[in-house]
Amino acid sequence: MAAGVRIRDVLVTGPAFSLREIPFSHHGSWFCFSPVVALHTYADDIHLVSHQTGMHPVLRFVPTRGGAPAGAALTAVPHRLTWTCDGGRIDLAYETPDTVRLRGHGLGLRLLAADPVLTPFSGPYFYLDPVDGSSVLTVYQTGRRYRITLLSGHADRLGGELLGAAERGVVLPDEGEPWEIAIEEYETARAPYRAETSFEQVVKAARAEFDAFAEAVAPWRGPRTPAAELAAYVLWSATVRPAGFVTRPAVLMSKHWMDKVWSWDHCFNALALAPGLPGLAWDQIRLVFDHQDAAGALPDSVTHSEVLHNFVKPPVHGWALRRLGPAPGGEQARTYRALERWTEFWLTHRRAPGRELPHYQHGNDSGWDNATTFDPERVVETADLAALLVLQMRQLARMAGGLADPDAAARWTAAADRMRDALLSELWTGDRFVARGVHSGKTWSSSSLLDLMPIVLGAELPGQVRERLAAGIERHLTAYGPATELPTSEHYRDDGYWRGPIWAPSTVLIEDGLRRAGHTRLADEVSARFRRLCETSGFAENFDARTGAGLRDRAYTWTAAAYLVLAAAHENRQAGEHESRRAGEGA
Repeated sequence: MAAGVRIRDVLVTGPAFSLREIPFSHHGSWFCFSPVVALHTYADDIHLVSHQTGMHPVLRFVPTRGGAPAGAALTAVPHRLTWTCDGGRIDLAYETPDTVRLRGHGLGLRLLAADPVLTPFSGPYFYLDPVDGSSVLTVYQTGRRYRITLLSGHADRLGGELLGAAERGVVLPDEGEPWEIAIEEYETARAPYRAETSFEQVVKAARAEFDAFAEAVAPWRGPRTPAAELAAYVLWSATVRPAGFVTRPAVLMSKHWMDKVWSWDHCFNALALAPGLPGLAWDQIRLVFDHQDAAGALPDSVTHSEVLHNFVKPPVHGWALRRLGPAPGGEQARTYRALERWTEFWLTHRRAPGRELPHYQHGNDSGWDNATTFDPERVVETADLAALLVLQMRQLARMAGGLADPDAAARWTAAADRMRDALLSELWTGDRFVARGVHSGKTWSSSSLLDLMPIVLGAELPGQVRERLAAGIERHLTAYGPATELPTSEHYRDDGYWRGPIWAPSTVLIEDGLRRAGHTRLADEVSARFRRLCETSGFAENFDARTGAGLRDRAYTWTAAAYLVLAAAHENRQAGEHESRRAGEGA
């Protein structure tokens, strides 16, 4: 851990946040500012952290007074990051996704290379550019350059052109005239930096850009939805511009260590974006389908420098596409074919000979990596998978009908009916769903919430099945939402990943299924508890089901998206009820 002074986060009014929870970044940028520098690793100082070619700390920011590290307080709002100490101040704001401006007065700054030195020739290299006089750091781990241009004031350089472990960077003074610099991330070369706007104009433009985004995705926000603006910021700031394998503007799961797009996470982000930013929402859907393989499978994950196919993720895409509605720009036929190929992958490559039901090869394929459903065996036919594919085939039938292909619509309708019937006849015991080992043929039940996920079929399920599933979900419901493992189970763990904690995607799927199954009271309760959880505990990857504490990565976009989806639906229902009452009074 680098030397420095522990940062004291100070929250201010508005959509303010702690950098230990949420990184400071900008829509489109591949870097952020955060003390989180690796998996579960917090540094003492704020770092510029790049997410190209992985997660890499690049520059370390050490505010100083009298030449020594200062115990600076830090405030963060979407458009500005500020350090303050004894009347001194440093402000940072994004001018563009790859350029930030900093200015300081009464506080100095040591801006130091942070990446480790692997060998004398592969560590960060720092030099004075003779073309424009800027200070440039080349970083092996990111394959990018970071140019520091002095705009006003005075700066000293450390370790220019040195190899090995020497300290290198720029030192800005805490006495004398104010100083201002620009920092850019780029590939090989670009024109010398010229400041064409004032710092105040940069801040104003950044604020306007975020405000426009928040207004688009959450125009309904108000006192009843106190976390809406921060949820919008989590999505806005985690979005990156196209680069590498990221073929479209993409919402990463986080700009902490979960800096990828996984092939079911993206659906929930798309749903939150769709009402106000449909183009960006459809980019989230298409990005993963851009990497569909020859067998029709979607990748496990996509990020700047890799596409992984070692696992897949569950077929939630038909469920999501029904909620999104028709594809824009005349792409309905293309979308239909992509969804058809994804469905055929499951029907062709994930059904054992003579079996009607598909299987997962590992818990990771389900998205519920370590759920207790997979404890007896790993290659398993599960009820959730069959239910999701029934919904996906129903969506294909609807899309085929819209494309004037009645034969395909009838074919997909019949296939969905067969799978629903097989689900009920083969995995429903009369009071619960079981899983079945593909190799052994044995069946078992578990205390995982995964076994109750067929509720996503809603009214397609017989009434008795709906009642049993709703009762099971209610047993999983804690004060904060549905626990993924029954809290009374011997396998329950407070921080057990899918063995107890509350997760956003399971919550949204359950809430929607309950509502379509006619269990609106329970659906309302699930929604209300999860919304309150986000309002008090933020947007963590998952939450302790007993205490509500945020766990793991603390800036997770599908959690923020889930809050926006549930809050928007609740506000719309409230507005509808209000209009109904007014109409009744008028009559």
